[in-house]
Amino acid sequence: MQEEEAKILLGFPPNSRPDPSQVKAAYRKKVWESHPDLFPDDQKLRAESKFKSISEAYSCLEFGDVKGQHYSRSGVYSRVVRTGVPRTYAYAKRGNAWLIGAPFLLIVLGTIGLGGIKANRAYNMQKQTFPSHNPFLP
Repeated sequence: MQEEEAKILLGFPPNSRPDPSQVKAAYRKKVWESHPDLFPDDQKLRAESKFKSISEAYSCLEFGDVKGQHYSRSGVYSRVVRTGVPRTYAYAKRGNAWLIGAPFLLIVLGTIGLGGIKANRAYNMQKQTFPSHNPFLP
């Protein structure tokens, strides 16, 4: 789909340069108007084809296709990896792992240590209060 056709389909004049927020707002409005679930059964096919063409127009305006790789209008590579997180965000989190992991580890180890001390104290008190005459029990 050509960029001019996409602009007309989303309701922009052919010679305009809408910013991404305007494109997104127009896309959401048009999709809401032409969603196939809102139409009766006899009009669903036409609504579905219009819905698909609006989605194609949005992808044409939002992302330019260059040799199979998608680039946003700002020129930043925005390929989404299998986890659903753009790579730029995935790589940014690498250095912060210890900032989250170290305090969590200290909290867990402290809880286990203090819990073990309290459990040992409770066991000794119970042993003194209720002594066992069975030689096989502690």
